[in-house]
Amino acid sequence: NDGHPPLLNLGSGIDFSVAELANLIKDTVGFEGRIVFDASKPDGTLRKLMDIEKLSKLGWGNSTKLSCGLDLTYKNFLVKT
Repeated sequence: NDGHPPLLNLGSGIDFSVAELANLIKDTVGFEGRIVFDASKPDGTLRKLMDIEKLSKLGWGNSTKLSCGLDLTYKNFLVKT
């Protein structure tokens, strides 16, 4: 141990469904089509919400909403392409 905390996965402590995330991305990029989910496929893990207790104890908290981060990332992508 070099005095630094161990590596941690970052999360916001906010749970989003795949459909919610897909619709956020759809809105961000201006996609006007319909998103269709194949209900015959397995659902996988129902929740992927991360425990942010360790991060909170270190003083970290998310400062950017997901929709804003997606918007900034997409605008940056457009500038670079």
